[in-house]
Amino acid sequence: MTTQPTAAMLAIGDELLSGRTKDKNIGYLADAMTLAAIELREVRIVADDSDAIVEAVNALRGRYTYVFTSGGIGGTHDDITADSVSAAFGLACIYNDEAMARLAENYARHGIAFNESRQRMARMPEGATLIDNPVSTAPGFIIGNVYVMAGVPQVFQAMLANVIPTLRGGVAIISEAIDCPFGEGDIGTALAAIQKAHPQTSIGSYPRFSDKGFNTQLVVRARERAAVDAAAADIRAMIASLQG
Repeated sequence: MTTQPTAAMLAIGDELLSGRTKDKNIGYLADAMTLAAIELREVRIVADDSDAIVEAVNALRGRYTYVFTSGGIGGTHDDITADSVSAAFGLACIYNDEAMARLAENYARHGIAFNESRQRMARMPEGATLIDNPVSTAPGFIIGNVYVMAGVPQVFQAMLANVIPTLRGGVAIISEAIDCPFGEGDIGTALAAIQKAHPQTSIGSYPRFSDKGFNTQLVVRARERAAVDAAAADIRAMIASLQG
């Protein structure tokens, strides 16, 4: 039996924690993982602090099939992700020859000096594989099961598009939404019993308010249609019983 692949995300940057930058990559990755039938199990946000990045990378890479990072691979002094990921793997952080060649060609084409700061974007763990960046050339990289990508949403998304076809997907989740005219307080006990009776499913309860009062949308999720159908049937029976 094939194990369902799992994933985690590590978003890196002081600006995320200060609120100056509003993260747009976590939700995008979550959607992409769902479509790829990979379970996104954990998300962490850490500061531009090497010890924090090393600790998080090592914790996540040992726990999940894939780890995706965003941020901290630019050319400024606080872009320390490449150094920190290298340290997590116990590897030297080097100037990758292929990355240097790509960047040098790009800056020459635009008539821009390929200075020391820009060269820093070619640094990565020794033995890493490049992730193409069709937006601004500076590549991300893969080392082990860790995929290191840019924090700029447009670049992150472009890099992820190149990565996803190389990943092992799992069994896609099937879901069914059921509108319930009752609030959570009216259905809580009965719904808990239904969830207990269908442990192979996950039943989400999402309260809403309209001009008719409180109501709830119930969403049944599972990897087999039969499991979804069975739980959904019990939910509809519960609603019918409450309606009298």
